[in-house]
Amino acid sequence: MFHHSSKLQYEVRVDSPDPVFAKYLQQAIGGVEGEIRVAMQYMFQAMGARGDKRFRDMLMMTATEEFSHIEFLGHAVALNLEGAPLSQQEAAAEDSVVGAIMGGMNPRHVLSSGLAAMPVNANGVPFDMSHIYATGNIAADMLANATAESAGRVLASRLYNMTDDKGMKDMLSFLIARDTMHQQQWLAVIEELGGIEAALPVPNSTPEEHEAMEHSYYFLNTSLDEPTPKGVWTDNRATMDGRSTYTARDKVEPEGQVPELGKARKGSGAQKEQM
Repeated sequence: MFHHSSKLQYEVRVDSPDPVFAKYLQQAIGGVEGEIRVAMQYMFQAMGARGDKRFRDMLMMTATEEFSHIEFLGHAVALNLEGAPLSQQEAAAEDSVVGAIMGGMNPRHVLSSGLAAMPVNANGVPFDMSHIYATGNIAADMLANATAESAGRVLASRLYNMTDDKGMKDMLSFLIARDTMHQQQWLAVIEELGGIEAALPVPNSTPEEHEAMEHSYYFLNTSLDEPTPKGVWTDNRATMDGRSTYTARDKVEPEGQVPELGKARKGSGAQKEQM
């Protein structure tokens, strides 16, 4: 069950409407880095969460907050579309609106939504839910969530740098701040689980006898003309999960077979020469 307040979570103010910036803001709504993605991701993770109920509760609460971000970003899109041209004649009437058309205003903001936000990205492609990660493994989901919030904060920071509108910068500064907290809270769950060392490898419940561990901890150089990049991942230090040490292998001979198939079967639609 959801409850709704008529007031937005944060004030949205647009000082100078910009139809082109409205198109860019769509990425924060329906892009792979956007709010629809994280709202649905956290909700489905919550619905599948088992174990400590605190994690389910925080997932659902944050999912609900992300829906509120969709709401005020949608309002920001609509405010930026105020005064946008509704016809070719209007577009030709003023240089500023001609500039909006030539500069890349999304025509579907006129044709499909009546100067309002849509569940699409900046290219007008609908969000298709293909980037919803909900595995039922709390460590895997928390790592995916921290990554999602990192990408969202990158996007909000780029949008902040693309506008001179003080109202939009103020709204985006709020989103940047919330992305900071959400990164921190998902990583804090991993800390609650015993830290990254205890969480790795994910899933940490897989028995070692199910894993060919001789292949678990070497970096493989597959380049013909570049040396192995040196780093923690190659220098014989203990691995992050504490189970081994990092090593490196150069010019490893393939262990598999040549992937040749037999002759084609009759009735398969192949040429006679393949049978």
